[in-house]
Amino acid sequence: MTLSDWIHTVVLALIQGLTEFLPISSSAHLILPSQLLGWDDQGLAFDVGVHVGTLCAVVIYFRREVWTISSASICSLVGDKSTDARIGWLVVMATIPAIVAGLFLGDFVDRYGRSILVIAATTIIFGVLLGWADVANRARKKMEALGVSDALIIGVAQAIALIPGTSRSGITITAALALGFDRQSAARFSFLLSIPVILGAGTLKTLELSQMGSDAHLQMVGVGALIAALSAWACIHLFLSWLDRIGMRPFVIYRLILGFTLLGVWSFAS
Repeated sequence: MTLSDWIHTVVLALIQGLTEFLPISSSAHLILPSQLLGWDDQGLAFDVGVHVGTLCAVVIYFRREVWTISSASICSLVGDKSTDARIGWLVVMATIPAIVAGLFLGDFVDRYGRSILVIAATTIIFGVLLGWADVANRARKKMEALGVSDALIIGVAQAIALIPGTSRSGITITAALALGFDRQSAARFSFLLSIPVILGAGTLKTLELSQMGSDAHLQMVGVGALIAALSAWACIHLFLSWLDRIGMRPFVIYRLILGFTLLGVWSFAS
């Protein structure tokens, strides 16, 4: 591996870890190096590695909630009902729209949705919606108040995040804020909801990798996974620590700057 390969590995792993859970779209930021800088794709094995890294980060960070909700959901199968069990099944319910959208629209989005113009438009539009939901939110419901209709609406919003630039965390937080949940509850449910989605995406990529084979450097994949995991864990911690103080405004401003910059790049290139 060359020095350039290592630089690409570190930068892309950091991008994955830092943007996966912030409301700024990891898919958009991972597409941009190839679109703007002409970087080669790091390959499927690298994608699997960084997905494993971010999955480990969110599971470890929310390990108590994951254990409590998972065990309560299993116990509910034999009649032991609880709020934790209900939230667990609502996470499952909210994941279904994303699975359906991925199965039926994934190829279409991969073919037509990865252009700079699409990324610019979704970055701006959903950034504005995030800002509106944060400012307009006057109710302050906690995650324990989550109902079936809330979970379905948030799940449908998550399915829209299949389009690059939308941001899975951004649009699910937007939907939760619009439904009247406080920032912490909106963010925590969004992060819990990311676990089955990242696990599913990683599993599909692993199956694809097993069929295609790979000549990827294991060192590169391992380093990428570790960097993605550490940066994602730090990102989750800082985001939740600062969320009530800073709100969504910094991310909205960042999205608007990024989106209009990309529009300028697209206009210049065309």
